[in-house]
Amino acid sequence: MIPELERYELLEGARYRFDLDRRDFLRGTGVGLFVLLVAPGAAAQESGRGRGGREQLPDDVNAWLHIDRDGAVTVFTGKTEVGQNIRTSLTQAVAEELHVPPSAITLIMADTARTPFDAGTFGSRTTPIMNAQLRKVAAAARGVLIKRAADEWKVSPETLTVADGKIARSGTPEDSLSIGEIAARAPLIATVTDDVATAPAVKWHVAGSPLRKIGGADLVTGRHEYTSDLKRPGLRYGRVVRAPRIGATIASVDTAAAEALPGVTVVREGDFLGVVADSTPAAAKAASLIKAEWAGGSSASVRTLFDDLKKSAQSPSDNGGYSSGDVDAALSSATRTFQGTYTIAYIAHCPLEPRAALAEWKGDDLTVWTGSQRPFGVQGELADAFHVPRERVRVIVPDTGSAYGGKHTGEAAIEAARLARAARMPVKLVWSREEEMSWAYFRPAGVIDIRSAVGPDRRLSAWEYHNYNSGASGIRTPYAIAHQRIAFHPADSPLRQGSYRGLAATANHFARESHMDEVAAALEIDPLTFRLTHLQDDRIRAVLQAAADRFGWTSRRRRQGRGFGLACGTEKGGYVATCAEVAIEGSAVRVRRAVVAFECGAIVNPDGLKNQVEGAVAQGIGGALFEAVSFDAGHVDTAHFADYRLPRFSDMPVIETVLVNRQDLPSAGAGETPIVGIAPAIGNAIFDAAGVRIRALPMVPNGLPSGAGSQA
Repeated sequence: MIPELERYELLEGARYRFDLDRRDFLRGTGVGLFVLLVAPGAAAQESGRGRGGREQLPDDVNAWLHIDRDGAVTVFTGKTEVGQNIRTSLTQAVAEELHVPPSAITLIMADTARTPFDAGTFGSRTTPIMNAQLRKVAAAARGVLIKRAADEWKVSPETLTVADGKIARSGTPEDSLSIGEIAARAPLIATVTDDVATAPAVKWHVAGSPLRKIGGADLVTGRHEYTSDLKRPGLRYGRVVRAPRIGATIASVDTAAAEALPGVTVVREGDFLGVVADSTPAAAKAASLIKAEWAGGSSASVRTLFDDLKKSAQSPSDNGGYSSGDVDAALSSATRTFQGTYTIAYIAHCPLEPRAALAEWKGDDLTVWTGSQRPFGVQGELADAFHVPRERVRVIVPDTGSAYGGKHTGEAAIEAARLARAARMPVKLVWSREEEMSWAYFRPAGVIDIRSAVGPDRRLSAWEYHNYNSGASGIRTPYAIAHQRIAFHPADSPLRQGSYRGLAATANHFARESHMDEVAAALEIDPLTFRLTHLQDDRIRAVLQAAADRFGWTSRRRRQGRGFGLACGTEKGGYVATCAEVAIEGSAVRVRRAVVAFECGAIVNPDGLKNQVEGAVAQGIGGALFEAVSFDAGHVDTAHFADYRLPRFSDMPVIETVLVNRQDLPSAGAGETPIVGIAPAIGNAIFDAAGVRIRALPMVPNGLPSGAGSQA
């Protein structure tokens, strides 16, 4: 786990309380309906180091939902919108249960002064936790409104219906009251328990159907204001002077030239060095004039990365470990044994919107606008950094331009607040692309060692699996193998590392699914048949068969320079299978077609889900083929998009998505799991086309090895 996150890790049994006085809130918003929620705990996010915990939802969570006199519904959630479209899907959840049109609903998101506590937006938890939670809140609100209308009309609640925000008596729809009218009679408080009944997926009308992205027009027309667009009276602009290498400290500094510029304030606090000016160019100029000498720092290099990780590896963590049977005996008595080592490079999150924050002090009260997945976590970081009570710190997160797990921490918020405190004016700080690519944290690198054995029946009899550093997420195999030893080994990371879309599940699926193909190829068994032989879970079998059928796996036609591969897996409650077709063109690898079958229970928004799957494939292709962070002597060399190869339009294959809608099952998240299958599917297709097995991510940053294509 990265140090900045460690003190905010959620501990087993920890409890949190949202401290907002209900009476003050009622006075501030007028008469309406408010709902309290009592709900069980939920699983928390793993880190790159594999440790996890549980979040306990607050006992007293006020103001999840407010209904105005005119029927407008305001919903409050601590979740953040970072492009995954939860503003739309959460709106659908409330509309479904409250029986109002989505257009009547406004979500207030990620504002620590207005929304209930939330641990953060990560781990594919919004749909299974927050979506279900808001459905119960809305259902409870609807129940109270119906009861109130029934009392007013002196009829049984069962004789009333609710549609389009109106409650009507059966048989007399013209005799109705709007939910706003009913809510306006007097403040109402409803308590929601976990057994509040909500509509089953088979009866959904709003949820389960496509809904155009809420706020989408503002995004494409430029009306939406990101953090970097915000302004405050008297706003000034900041820039931080960075060290030339990781871990370096200031030995000496000369700030005279910068301080001589009009309107410039230089801020030095320990090894923090920054400037404030009247404009962004003026701040950049002032920062360039500061002459700093730096001492110490890291000497780490990518050349020794994987050896360094293995050398610094610790005893296996409890997280993700599993053991069954007698692996050593099974290996020694096996008909055939196999082994392989797989390596995973660091990769960067590369959000189009880099870190940004606008900070404003009013006395000892601090307000910060910033793009973050963890507004309450950032609130805690700011409170700790400036030694002020949490209640004096407000964090507001505008809808943010992507994160992919990379915006858990509040470094930009803290930097902007330092500069604002020194300047005594609001300060906006926007990281450059170079800062984002060098000083943010990365997806953990890793080394994975696998040994396996096959018995006389040509089935796997032993499986030994060791992951060094990259993480425990997705480490367990879904295949039925009698003798297993699986372990995650934390190690000392030379670079700052943390969560990334899919966490370590991408690394673990790449290693496992590549190894499964290696064994199948050695035994001359079709890769699909080999997997199905070892799979007992009907859900993963279903997506694997669905992907293979759409892809035409059994009827695929071999030809020179073309290869086909597949992979499957499960993570975060979702099940995915991916088939890929690649073409070898000289030393270049081109992914021509990808078919992804995905199942995550009942589908809330099929358009949004399809977009998530396609986006995961696009992002996964980068990490599969060429994305990697290069560093030497403690300095990141891939600090610009010109140096760091991302997928381009020309890299995109035809993507076909098969959505398996299990309306009989609870909805699971979909932001992460679809990414895990594309890399191993491509690697297996490369082997099929070129006869070369690549055990490293990225697989072809500089193209296939010389002569590999001639082996097709």
